[in-house]
Amino acid sequence: MDLNSVDDLEFFEQISRSRSLTDAARSWGKSLPSVSKRLTQLESRLGVQLVRRSTRKLTLTPEGEQYAAGALSILQQKTDLEEGVAQKYGELQGRIAVHSTIGLGRIHIAPLLGEFVRKHPRVSVDLELSALPLNIAGTSFDIGIRVGSLEDSRLKSKRLVESRRIVCAAPHYLNSIGRPSTVAELEQHNCIILRQDSSDYALWRFGSEGREQRVRVNGNMISDDGEVVTGWCLQGLGLIMRSSWHVNPMLRQGLLQQVLKDVPTPAADIHAVYPAAVHTPRRVSEAIEFLRLGLTERLA
Repeated sequence: MDLNSVDDLEFFEQISRSRSLTDAARSWGKSLPSVSKRLTQLESRLGVQLVRRSTRKLTLTPEGEQYAAGALSILQQKTDLEEGVAQKYGELQGRIAVHSTIGLGRIHIAPLLGEFVRKHPRVSVDLELSALPLNIAGTSFDIGIRVGSLEDSRLKSKRLVESRRIVCAAPHYLNSIGRPSTVAELEQHNCIILRQDSSDYALWRFGSEGREQRVRVNGNMISDDGEVVTGWCLQGLGLIMRSSWHVNPMLRQGLLQQVLKDVPTPAADIHAVYPAAVHTPRRVSEAIEFLRLGLTERLA
């Protein structure tokens, strides 16, 4: 893509949604100098400074905020017009940028997006996976896939599939060490701990909202990688607490067994989040619905 051929409004709308010029350059697949040069050309043409630049952060000037708001309004009208015309023929087109955590992204999101592009070949997908969930507000992502509770009011959300966190272990661990019958007995077991986000990851939560029970677990193995933690569990090294979407196939195969089945556990529903203040293009809304139907079928 030649940045010089991109409409000024589309170019700056992308800039305004990015955390930094580096982030904007990554979304275009271009170098930072080329994006900075294009921005300088736009500011020179308008005769105003639109952005205060820094290494780590991008801040719009008052003129930049005005131009971004106007650009968004015009581009929304353009999108509505083009999608209204294209809808007659059922043809989707354009780019969808998606962010997901690594495990869920590799196992489920990536294959489903592949099916979506096969069905809609004029759509292009940019999928980014990272170890930790990302707050996509203010970024160039169209969709973020999140597991668990949602807090940011700047984002819309749609639940894709229900899921819960469950405690399980390999049969040979339970046969040799024993099966906990109460939450309190978890303190007597080796619990393999998954280090996630900035939360107190050694504090396992049970119960429903308003009646939560917590237990601080201990163990001699800890990792920030979910696949590693599950692998250790399969080796019979201890108990894990993971989302049901992840361990259900292993439970069905008998490789793992759930414990404390009668104790309620926190919801770990999978959601799609997307910007609240921006018109949602039809390709994005249909991709979200495709993911919902696909995950429902895959995780049934």
